[in-house]
Amino acid sequence: MKPIHLAIIEDDPVIKESLITYLETNPRLSIGFACTSVEDFLTSINATRDQRTEVILLDIGLPGMSGLEGMRHIKAKLPEVNIVILTTYEEEDKIFKALCGGAVSYISKRTPLNKIEEAIITIYNGGSYMSPSIARKVISHFTPKPSPNMQALSERQMQIVNGIVDGLSYKMIADKYLISIDTVRDHIKKIYRLLQVNSKAELIKKSNENNLI
Repeated sequence: MKPIHLAIIEDDPVIKESLITYLETNPRLSIGFACTSVEDFLTSINATRDQRTEVILLDIGLPGMSGLEGMRHIKAKLPEVNIVILTTYEEEDKIFKALCGGAVSYISKRTPLNKIEEAIITIYNGGSYMSPSIARKVISHFTPKPSPNMQALSERQMQIVNGIVDGLSYKMIADKYLISIDTVRDHIKKIYRLLQVNSKAELIKKSNENNLI
C-alpha cells in the first residue's frame, strides 16, 4: 500500500519528537520533513525538489512566519497538499482564518496521538476531522443566535413597543397607559439599548421579524 507522505512543522521540540516517534511506527505514514518553521520547510522542499508531501501537520505559533500566514506560501508550492492545523489556539477567529485560508482540518494539541494518526489517514482518504472542542466552536458559530435581550423587556416596555408598532405617538402612549411622556421617552431609550436598535423603523422591523408582540 502506498505510504502517506507527511510533513510536520512544529517548533516545540518535545511535541515534534512525540509526533515523529509515534507516527513513524505506522508503516502507512512516511515523514519526509520535520521542520521548526514554515521558512525551513519551504527551503527544504526547494532544495530537494520533493513534491510528494500530501499531508502537513502545521502549528500556528511558529518563529518567523506564522502558520496562518505560511499556508498561502505552502499552497503556492504544493497546491494539492492537505494542511492540518495542529495547535493550542482555539479562538474562533483563528479557526476560521485557517479554514478559509485552505486548511482542511483544525485539531487541538490536546488531542491524543492515536486520534491525530487517525485524522491524518481520514483526511488523506478524503474525509474530514475536527477535535471535539474545535467542532463545538464551529457548530456554535453557525447556530442561529436569538435576538439580543428580547426577554429582557419589562411588561411596560412591551406595552410601549406595542404602541409604537400600532403607530401611536409618544403622547398617545402616555395617555393610554397613564404615564408621562418623559417616562415613555425613558423607556424608549432603554428599549433601543436592549434591542440594539436606533430608530422606530428598526424597532418595528425587529418586532415583526421576531414576533416580539
